[in-house]
Amino acid sequence: MVSRLLVAAAAAGMLLCTSRASRAQAAPAPGWDDPVTMALVTRAVERRAQQLADTGLRDYRARANGYLTFLGQIGEGFTEPPRILKADQLALEVYWRAPDLSKQRIIGRRDTLLLPTDINYHRDHLGIVQNNFPEIIRLGDGDEVRDVPHPLSPAGIAAYDFRITDSLSIGLPGRTLDVYEVAVRPKNDQLPRVIGSVYLERDDAQVVRMAFNFTRAAFLDRQLEDLSIVLENGLVGVRFWLPRRQEIEIRRAGTWLDYPARGIIRGRWEIGSYDLNVGLPETLFRGQEIVDAPAAERARYPWEGAVLDSLPPDVRATVDEDVASVQKEARALVREDALRRARGIRPGARAISDLVRFDRVEGLALGAGVTVRLGSGFGGTARARYGTEDEQLKGALGLSWQRASGVGASITGYHDFRSAGDVVERSGIANTIAAQEFGSDYTDPFEVTGAELALSAGERFKLRWQLAGAFERQEALHVHADPAFGHFAGVLAFRPLDAWRGALRVDRPTILSVFGTELAFDAEARITHFDDEEVIASAPSGSTTIGSVRTVGRGAFRLRLERPFGARRLVLHTVGAAVTGDSVPVTELVLFGGPVSAPGYDYHSLFGRAGISQRAELQLPVPFPAISLGRFGRSPAQAKLIPYVHVVGIHGSDVPLTREDQARTAFRVERHVDGLYPSVGVGLLTLFDLVRFDVSRGLRDGRWTFYLDVTRDFWRIL
Repeated sequence: MVSRLLVAAAAAGMLLCTSRASRAQAAPAPGWDDPVTMALVTRAVERRAQQLADTGLRDYRARANGYLTFLGQIGEGFTEPPRILKADQLALEVYWRAPDLSKQRIIGRRDTLLLPTDINYHRDHLGIVQNNFPEIIRLGDGDEVRDVPHPLSPAGIAAYDFRITDSLSIGLPGRTLDVYEVAVRPKNDQLPRVIGSVYLERDDAQVVRMAFNFTRAAFLDRQLEDLSIVLENGLVGVRFWLPRRQEIEIRRAGTWLDYPARGIIRGRWEIGSYDLNVGLPETLFRGQEIVDAPAAERARYPWEGAVLDSLPPDVRATVDEDVASVQKEARALVREDALRRARGIRPGARAISDLVRFDRVEGLALGAGVTVRLGSGFGGTARARYGTEDEQLKGALGLSWQRASGVGASITGYHDFRSAGDVVERSGIANTIAAQEFGSDYTDPFEVTGAELALSAGERFKLRWQLAGAFERQEALHVHADPAFGHFAGVLAFRPLDAWRGALRVDRPTILSVFGTELAFDAEARITHFDDEEVIASAPSGSTTIGSVRTVGRGAFRLRLERPFGARRLVLHTVGAAVTGDSVPVTELVLFGGPVSAPGYDYHSLFGRAGISQRAELQLPVPFPAISLGRFGRSPAQAKLIPYVHVVGIHGSDVPLTREDQARTAFRVERHVDGLYPSVGVGLLTLFDLVRFDVSRGLRDGRWTFYLDVTRDFWRIL
């Protein structure tokens, strides 16, 4: 923060004779609403009420340059960082006249579309905030936040508590400025209020910076999750603290899926080129505050480069540190319930495939779900699904508790299907179409009935941790459905199993790592104690045991590494797994084969006790016809050509399986042996990078395969 204030002062024409900026000698931290704090806050309220009219500042004009980015985020818990869907770059002329007149003209605007969207911003999102908001705060043209008392207003003194929490000094030529950080919290956090900090200059009580969030009661839009604002002022003309830098982040989440999509609007502004006391006429300020310059004038604005090329690194970042700090401080100042979304009951499902799907066991399956918010971090979920061909009802019932830090617990009872293997080979919607029409089902389901208790530790050592324990009954299934064309392969065959399982799971959502790489990682280590009537996969010696009790250990990891090189991108995707134990159930084996884990080889045809799947691909932009999507925009006139190489290593493929088991399962009778299984291929990613088509060839007893699906980023909600 100190460095930003120094930069702001230098940009305002203050030549620093020294580069020092150090913490002032801080007095012992006082309590809330102590006399010293309240005296400073009272002077700040009086100073704002004067509207700078008696300071010699009659008017000013300035320039503002900013970015509005609309981002999307999907996945349970929103663990993966958001992606930019649309980016707008704006240039403004800014005018102000005492005591409270303001005008902003949009003299340049351009955008780029990365995914289909028809978003329209509120008018007040297209401009900056002047005078640090009036006495009553409104946002989104009054549709998002309305009638929230400003903390530095006559009404605010009665509505909020204040406390000086820190101080800092700024060295300028011939003077030193002392700034106090004052924490602000509502006296009643169930009312529409702000939470955060204001930074006040000690001598004049001028506002140097504001950083705040809002209580849940302040949101008029029920879909709003969070709204954070950072306003920074710079010293202009030695005397006046005027807008220098501003940020806003607005987060909304869908309400019909329990595995939802979130939309995020981020605004970032830099304000400068101030001219003071230029004699602006009052007629300039008539009409709306934010207006467009004529189209011809906007078209002449001298932009440089492309929109995404010009985005500063902190605007392109998936997590803004200042905004994250505001959110963290808000959680520290008020009760968590004051920030949580309201209690209620809503429909819910983890993915679209939970609502409707087709596979070889269930045939057409229809499902539904409900999510209940109970308050204080507690919630419940219930889901059910019925298969028209197997005529069975499946479902799950769970209770959970979670803090904003990620610490939580859940207990879930379930009677459902689980698919063996470590890699999902198709999206849910693509698998439904392929199974129904062509008898190609890329799932290996088996039935599980049991309960699981999971404890989440939140983030530790930059990783998120979860410990889970479960008891369940596992049973084999049977093919019940018929496709329109062709026929289905069998499903996994095994005797019923009783399983006690303990698992440690850890993951790291996508982060920026060394050498400009983007890294995502997750892993699981588990121990399962099995008790079954008959072993279906014996030790390598070939012995078979009736009424076996044994313990199996298993570990798996997934790693994705990406590195952009200008418009090109190198992508590395690694999956590895291994299982130990005297006898291993077929459901615990390492299973590879399919367009993701082993292109050019049949589904789950490569199996054993240990394996690793490694892909390296290079994404190259190429020209491609643009496609109009109506009000959702027009796709870019380019696609990505993706040559790749892939290799799978398998060990322990001598697991004995009888010919009857092989015929009934998805495994091929023609067994593969230990070793490496390479393949090569080329893909085409197009239509906003939403659709991918691959052609590949397995180079060791493989074949040609063709693959069409949506991009993997959206599989979690399909």
